[in-house]
Amino acid sequence: MMQKGGWVYILTNKRHTVVYSGVTSNLQGRMLQHLGKEYAQSFTARYNVNKLVYYCLYDSIEEAINEEKRIKGGSRKAKEALIGALNSSWNDLWLNDVCKW
Repeated sequence: MMQKGGWVYILTNKRHTVVYSGVTSNLQGRMLQHLGKEYAQSFTARYNVNKLVYYCLYDSIEEAINEEKRIKGGSRKAKEALIGALNSSWNDLWLNDVCKW
């Protein structure tokens, strides 16, 4: 049986005051949901959190879920360090990378 991989991602808002981590098996589809505010009452929709600043693919969705739980449980400083290691300028990776796949 072939297992599907999983993505861990971090979003922020325009001013970088909010940091949100998530997990999905389909990063492009999930980003379109965030950008379109498909779930109007969700945290990301209410706080305009739709700028992709970090993402990482894991071999299995279970690995991704475990990593996302670890990230969620960490401090804001730890999340900022993770983002900084991949994307020190906090550029929108959706515009620069993912939507071009």
